[in-house]
Amino acid sequence: MNHIKTFMLLAAMTALFVGVGYLIGGPTGMAVAFAFALVGNLISYWNADKIVLSMYQAQEVSPNHPDARVRTYANDVREMSQRAGMPIPKIMIIESDQPNAFATGRDPAHAAVAATTGLLTMLDRREIRAVMGHELAHVKNRDTLTMTVTATIAGAISALANFAFFFGAGNDRERPGGIIGVIAIAILAPMAAALVQMAISRGREYEADAGGSEISGDPQALASALQKIDAYARGGRVNLPAERNPATAHMFIINPLNGHGADKLFSTHTSTQNRVAALAQRFGGKPLAPQPEMVTSTRKRTSGPWDRQPEPRKPGPWG
Repeated sequence: MNHIKTFMLLAAMTALFVGVGYLIGGPTGMAVAFAFALVGNLISYWNADKIVLSMYQAQEVSPNHPDARVRTYANDVREMSQRAGMPIPKIMIIESDQPNAFATGRDPAHAAVAATTGLLTMLDRREIRAVMGHELAHVKNRDTLTMTVTATIAGAISALANFAFFFGAGNDRERPGGIIGVIAIAILAPMAAALVQMAISRGREYEADAGGSEISGDPQALASALQKIDAYARGGRVNLPAERNPATAHMFIINPLNGHGADKLFSTHTSTQNRVAALAQRFGGKPLAPQPEMVTSTRKRTSGPWDRQPEPRKPGPWG
């Protein structure tokens, strides 16, 4: 099913890309856009994960990383991967104060999961495990190919639409849309790309929440983590690379653009409240976690969640 979904996504994105080319340059523009789309699709399939990781300057975690919290995060990802019967992905870390995480890669054998430094600082071990279980569920379900290719092609469509303003329409008869068509496509193309993203994103997040809770064994911690991350994002923790590359926002567990009321065209996530309610319904029908307070301060915390112990089934403090 995921292969069919990916094929349909690529076809829709390619058609949109070619359509933009036609409105900008007529048949010639359409031919050029089609050629670029073919090359772009190949690049997206084989290299989009590397492109996305480079956008966020993600660094792979080495076994001898000096920070004990980072080493524990990596060890937990490896342990959960083995328990889920899947290959161990590359484990990455992103320098960002905003707590968040995403997964990428064309299949489980070529996958990577990434967490921000903010996630490791502001959440406790149980919550971090739950978040990374969610990301591993994306990998196991092969959602990562769809997510990665979508981010790359949607960004290309938006760039081409913006580039249309520099072409204008003039009196060139090969540009059927004229100046009005160029302006319209510059506005509507990113919206259409966002709609494609939204169509595939919402249900996938619910499935990954459920699957991730089974991998980590802790739906309570996932519910708590989702609410905390959402509160921090809305409370002023800004993810600058995501602000510069909004087409990648749908890859994160919580919309990273929420911090400053960013572009809602790419707001592909369903509400955190609904996700928590779905977890409660699936895993017992009771509220899973209290709503955390809104966090607006940018000061580093002096104490808190890192002092908490993990579940009794996984005894021992962070160190």
